[in-house]
Amino acid sequence: MKFSLLVSEGPYTHQAADTAWQFASAAIARGHEVKRVFFYHDGVYNASKLTEPPQDDRHIVNRWSKLAADHQVDLVVCVAAALRRGIKDEVLAPGFRISGLGQLVDAGIKSDRLVTFGD
Repeated sequence: MKFSLLVSEGPYTHQAADTAWQFASAAIARGHEVKRVFFYHDGVYNASKLTEPPQDDRHIVNRWSKLAADHQVDLVVCVAAALRRGIKDEVLAPGFRISGLGQLVDAGIKSDRLVTFGD
């Protein structure tokens, strides 16, 4: 099965980003494909390389970058939501790219399931 995900919450303010990453990792481990993860609203904060959690805390941004590198998952950050929050190409972590809302529509069309995480 081919999945795409929509993440609309920030990495340390809501459980959505952690749950989305865990879902994607579990799906891949079971042989499914995760085509794209689209970050929208406050979810765009998951893409910032400026994130520096304490050493004893999980680093969600790095987890997403590693998932993209290891499994060719397309990590797309909504351009409008990103610019509103000061997220530009210069602050993107490895594996993320900025694009338009059309990428979410495309993901929904080309995937068997589009799973939403966040409010």
